[in-house]
Formats: sequence, structure tokens, C-alpha cells
Amino acid sequence: MKAYDYKVILEPDETGGYIVICPSIPGCYSQGETVQEALDNIKEVILLCLEDMIAEGEEIPDSSQSLIGTVMVEV
Repeated sequence: MKAYDYKVILEPDETGGYIVICPSIPGCYSQGETVQEALDNIKEVILLCLEDMIAEGEEIPDSSQSLIGTVMVEV
């Protein structure tokens, strides 16, 4: 068994709670009422996505290639 460390992005949802995405895995997103619930949910979704990729013989995305940064703009 191998451990993977994926970066996720959390954003407040307009209707309450949080939306969370894993940019390394296309289509991998979830939500939760609290930050912890959102993180727990995305962990489960990531696991399901990886299990599906393995079953389909697809390559597991390299989690070390994702970088998260910020960009300032002035308007």
C-alpha cells in the first residue's frame, strides 16, 4: 500500500459550508458544512477516484507536481 499526499483547495460556498477540490485529479471535488467535514469528504472522494483509476489501469497522478501559489492583481 502506498500513501499519496494531495493538495486540496477549500472555498466557502455561497449557501454555507465549504467546497473542496483536488486539482491533481480531474473532476475530484466535494463539499461539507465545516472545514473538517469537507476535508473528510474529499479524502473519501480521492480514495474512490484512485481506486477507480487503478481498476481501469490508469496512471495515478503524481501528487508532487501540484503547486499552489497566489497572484496579486490591481484593478
